[in-house]
Amino acid sequence: MKSDCFALKHCVCDQKIIISESCHLLVSITSRKRNNLQIITYFSRHTVVERRDGAYNHTTVTQFILIGLSDLPEVRYPLFLAFVIIYQVTLAGNGAMLLAIGIEKKLHTPMYFLLANLSLLDIFCPSATVPKMLQNLLTDDHSISFVGCALQLYFLVALVGTEVFQLAVMAYDRYVAICFPLRYTLIMTNMRCVQLLIGTWTAGFLNSLLHTMMTFSLSFCRSNRVNQYYCDIPPVVALSCSSTYMAEMLVLVVGGILGISAFLTTLVSYMYIISTILKIRSAEGKCKAFSTCSSHLTVVCLFYGASIFTYIRPFSSQHSHARDRLISMLYGVITPMLNPIIYSLRNTEVKGTLRRLLCNKT
Repeated sequence: MKSDCFALKHCVCDQKIIISESCHLLVSITSRKRNNLQIITYFSRHTVVERRDGAYNHTTVTQFILIGLSDLPEVRYPLFLAFVIIYQVTLAGNGAMLLAIGIEKKLHTPMYFLLANLSLLDIFCPSATVPKMLQNLLTDDHSISFVGCALQLYFLVALVGTEVFQLAVMAYDRYVAICFPLRYTLIMTNMRCVQLLIGTWTAGFLNSLLHTMMTFSLSFCRSNRVNQYYCDIPPVVALSCSSTYMAEMLVLVVGGILGISAFLTTLVSYMYIISTILKIRSAEGKCKAFSTCSSHLTVVCLFYGASIFTYIRPFSSQHSHARDRLISMLYGVITPMLNPIIYSLRNTEVKGTLRRLLCNKT
């Protein structure tokens, strides 16, 4: 270690001493005596360094420990069984939606094209976290590699961000269908749908890349125990011993601008939708118009409620980690399972297609 990388302000055995940080590497240092050898231990970016009489030993932090849902054997195995069932239902439900929309020509419309994309996201999103969670429930090894944690965080934030934009696009689609029914086919063309979906996926993954790079450029030296059953921005940033101001501001500003823009698009779309529905004179017409968007509105409320609670708050605040895990489970595991059920139960065309598929198989 180069001597010009840091300067000791003072050094007292068996006490913590402060290091001035000119290389942005050192955070704290401890000096102690053992067997007449002075040992100085400090933490650097992702590295624990120990000096013995001028020689440095480096121990690189290569993994994080995920705090599971429970360490009690009597709870872990029932949880494993429950989440296996939930995950299988999620895959089967969203897979059935994709199959029905792909096979039935009547469903080859912009609305169902967007719904198929949502089902695809609902397959990918839990697949980023649930398999690792199931493994942790069965074994005592809850570790995840540094790179594995970064990849999990990247894909999870990317998929969640893409779904935020996807819900906004679906709200816009319903706005055009209800407020401008005669011009719907001219506005929501297949090419327009493709452009909107490419935009949502691109924005989601670029946004995630920015947050992932900022999060894992921090110094981690307090602990490697992530208070969550997967790697996410708030619990990982909370482990940093360097300043997290930029990482937190990035989430609040960039994530806030994109998230609020998508939310306002959804909100304004539904304000116009409700205003238009109320102007319909017949009760039957109102019910028919409202039924086309009620499923999407239910999904939006579930998703935004859990997401806002998880991300729009200080990462270092005192709060219940168990409650955080429960809320994140709602939008990361439960909502993807409920989405195909919500849409299929309220959609006669989807129900009819799925019924015919099941009857043909039997």
